[in-house]
Amino acid sequence: MPASAEIRLLHDLPAVTVRAVSVSDMDNNAYAITSKTTGAQVLIDAADAPETLRDLLASASADTPCEPHLALIVTTHRHWDHVRALPALASVTGTRTAAGADDAEAIAADTGVAPDVTLHHGETVSVDGIDLEVIALRGHTPGSVALAYRPEADEPAVLFTGDSLFPGGVGNTQGDADRFARLIDDVEHRLFAAFDDDVVVHPGHGASTTLGAERPHLAGWRERGW
Repeated sequence: MPASAEIRLLHDLPAVTVRAVSVSDMDNNAYAITSKTTGAQVLIDAADAPETLRDLLASASADTPCEPHLALIVTTHRHWDHVRALPALASVTGTRTAAGADDAEAIAADTGVAPDVTLHHGETVSVDGIDLEVIALRGHTPGSVALAYRPEADEPAVLFTGDSLFPGGVGNTQGDADRFARLIDDVEHRLFAAFDDDVVVHPGHGASTTLGAERPHLAGWRERGW
């Protein structure tokens, strides 16, 4: 496996582990959440390199006494660089897929894989041993979603934000003022107002951050308009 495809253990929580790998020349992050008690797995963004993603899922065999098995593939948004391995993984594994309701049609058209589950803001999407809160973050695409995992113990929540929140700003809205306003509003009200500073943010590309590290810059992002 090349160095760029190094699998990383990000969180070893009481009930789950979170592992990640970067795929493609666009540094797309794919995340695997594995239940320690059932072996069920959620893959967030089947972005590229299906063999590498299968290695990512298999690496969690060290995290649970159960047999790891992929139970759900969630796509954070419809852009091509986040769905390139979706047809291969979905067809080989027969795993259910999920995506934001307003991106579902585009994902089906681009990949031939119609999401089995359409996600709406405030819902919880669950597999055996894993519950993820759905947070709609409109603007980068109409149906972009973030996912929040809230540990049962006293650990901070973990956010998977797709291309809607990164270290240093929100996602690209192609200079569209209305889309930017929608996205910055959603990010401010649905993430920063709803979660504590110690919450870890795992974006769709590049390095992770925390809400506390980014919170002081919110007003500046809004003023600059991107």
